[in-house]
Parts: sequence; structure tokens; C-alpha cells
Amino acid sequence: MPTTSIISVQQVTKQVADATGVLTILHDISFELSERESVAIVGASGSGKSTLLSILAGLDVPSSGRVVVAGTELFALDEDARAALRARQMGFVFQSFQLLAHLSALENVMLPLELMGRSDARAAATEMLQRVGLAERLRHYPRVLSGGEQQRVALARAFVVRPAVLLADEPTGSLDFATGEKVMELMFAMNREAGTTLVLVTHDRQIAARCDRQLRIEAGRLLAP
Repeated sequence: MPTTSIISVQQVTKQVADATGVLTILHDISFELSERESVAIVGASGSGKSTLLSILAGLDVPSSGRVVVAGTELFALDEDARAALRARQMGFVFQSFQLLAHLSALENVMLPLELMGRSDARAAATEMLQRVGLAERLRHYPRVLSGGEQQRVALARAFVVRPAVLLADEPTGSLDFATGEKVMELMFAMNREAGTTLVLVTHDRQIAARCDRQLRIEAGRLLAP
């Protein structure tokens, strides 16, 4: 069965200027990601993994090159249009959870739906929190939730918009091993159910091995598989 490209990265380079001159963080990166594919971006700290993920999200702008997401050239859009595309097409899971402390678990998951104008935000968020096993934690605030619970809220928030692409940056980095294992089991299961393309930055070889393929970056260069 033919596959459809959901993300196309074409000759992306990222440079920044510092006191010593120009530093190249990413060198001429190109690859394609298919719908429903799971891909791990792996490499040492400082290799450029998180910078690449930020560029895929349109949060960071490359110095040169193109990124096409769901048929739309990302950097032909202005910042507001990129934010709108993220809201429609992408979900995010971060190492530090990135929950809003003044909102309950339910309110955190409702927020992206409310920003989209969804009238069923409360019902959809409640259902998603039940899916991640937090039916009894709807009204709890992040400060009283464990790390694993906070990451499950983050998963619910990411998947509630039914994104085409899920971008995850070291999602178990702040969790102990056993909790991290449970969170990853849940994330991979939800990803399969939703048919989402998963792009996962990780140092963990076992987690990376669970993806369909791996992209290895070394000193800002994509190595041949």
C-alpha cells in the first residue's frame, strides 16, 4: 500500500552567531516522514535533536531549507499562521510536562479545544482523561499530581485535538524508570489508536528501538541509516 508523506524536510540548515563567529547547529538535513510512521531522533546531547524538533514544529526558523507539513510549506507562513497550523495538526509532549499550574487537569486538556472554538471541549477532555486513567483527577491541579500523572495529562492534552503529528521531546526524562515505562506504553498505544505520526526525541535506546525507524544526528548532521 503506498504511503503519503506528512512531513518533508528539505536541506534544512540552522546557524546562529556568537562571539566567536557563526555556529552551524544543523547541516543540510533532509528526510521524509510518512503518515502513521513512528520515528525516533537519536544522538548525543548537543547534537541538534531538539533544535530539529523545534523547526519541525515551526517554533524555530531554519537559516535555509524547507519544511512541508501536511502539504503546507511551514516557513512560507507568518508566525500566527504557523501557530494556527500547530493547533490543527500537531500535539506536543515535553520532558517538563508544560502544564499550566493555575488550571486543573481537566482545564489543561480543555484549553486547546477551547482555543479552537470547540463546543464539546469539556466532554472531549473528560473522555481523554478517562482514557489515560485519570478519571479521579479531573479537578486536581498539577502541583498535587505525581510526575507520571502530569505526563498523562500532557498526553491527554496532546491527543485530544486528534493531531496528524505528535512531537515528543524526551517524554520520560523527568520520570523514574518504572513510571517512564508506563507512560511510554500509553503513548505508543494511543498513537496506534489515533493513527498519528510520532516524532520522538530520546536518549533511550530501548524506547528508540520501539519506533519504526531511527534518525541519528551527530554534530548537526543526519547520518545515513
